[in-house]
Amino acid sequence: MFAGKHILLGVTGGIAAYKAPLLVRELVKAGAEVQVVMTPAAKEFVTPLTLAVLSRREVIVEMFPSAAEQATAEWTRHIELALWADAMMIAPASANTIAKLAHGLADNFLTTLSLALRCPLVIAPTMDVDMYRHDATRANVAVLRERGCLVVEPEEGDLASGLSGPGRLPEVAVLLKSLESALQNARSDLAGIRVLVTAGPTQEPIDPVRYLGNRSSGKMGFAIARAAAQRGATVTLVSGPVDRETPRNVRRVDVRTAAEMHDAVLREFENSDLLVMAAAVADFAPVQAAPSKIKRDALTGERLTLELKRNPDILKALGAAKGGRLVVGFALETEAEEENARRKLEAKRLDLIVINNPMHEGSGFGSDTNIVSLLTPGGRIERLPRLPKIDVAHAILDRVAAMLTHAGRG
Repeated sequence: MFAGKHILLGVTGGIAAYKAPLLVRELVKAGAEVQVVMTPAAKEFVTPLTLAVLSRREVIVEMFPSAAEQATAEWTRHIELALWADAMMIAPASANTIAKLAHGLADNFLTTLSLALRCPLVIAPTMDVDMYRHDATRANVAVLRERGCLVVEPEEGDLASGLSGPGRLPEVAVLLKSLESALQNARSDLAGIRVLVTAGPTQEPIDPVRYLGNRSSGKMGFAIARAAAQRGATVTLVSGPVDRETPRNVRRVDVRTAAEMHDAVLREFENSDLLVMAAAVADFAPVQAAPSKIKRDALTGERLTLELKRNPDILKALGAAKGGRLVVGFALETEAEEENARRKLEAKRLDLIVINNPMHEGSGFGSDTNIVSLLTPGGRIERLPRLPKIDVAHAILDRVAAMLTHAGRG
């Protein structure tokens, strides 16, 4: 996996930096070219000379060259390295560096380089237990994970402070496995494929301030859009009303109602090769929204009756008109999951359906993980364990990429 790969290794200030030379040695033995980048604080724990000898390359620490070097300095070196790399790992990743990455700060060479990356980024948070458990650190790690960064959870055990708990840098074998996973996901098997993804809920207005909706967070659909873009696809994301950051290299179309999503998806479908319908589209909408807020004292009794109508079935319409395109749907079921999903797969002429039950722990709305099964028209079902949603997204796209290759389009 590492033979011939270009690996950036970021080392930040922390006692666990002593493992960095071991990691460099193993990567070089496996055939990788390794460029080490250190923060100034990291020099207090491990010397650049040690890492330079093991990597056989100059270790970069300073943002700016010395006065003697300025005439021949490569002032865009961070850009060139960002394009050179197949993957970057920051191990150990201190709380300070994690905070900078989460908020886009670029005050040293490592953080500046990280902003310019086009390859996968893996971080291994390593710090004292109370620093790791602090709300700010947890929030910053969650932001990076949401952006598609692979986070290697710290191990529990005795720490340099004398305390015990999570915060230890995992052993080199664990770090290598995580980096290998990132490289496996950094494929270009969807290059040239136009992917249309839907995400989030829809909102059907009752009056100017109220609506019918659902609890969808959009996380699964956004993960699929991000994963498809990482694999080289041209991605359009049609999203319901969610407050989420648009994935890098993804074109986003915002809608609110099921009717708006219907129109946007039909319009974009014409120029797509693949549709992944991950949105939780409302099945019903009020027949007519009130022009002004419905007042409590407007009720003549204790009940208010809303008359509902069916929303258009976007997935069924596109399944019937797909031609040579691939269409993937989702089945959110709370009972008879596989039976109901199979009927939906057949009725809507889907090429793949993703089954999940929001009542299972680790797969509910808003969760960072999901538990799904993948069902194809031939009846083959594959049940996946609980995984981060970005990994679920890649698993779905693995099946789709195989279908495209079989059809001669991959």
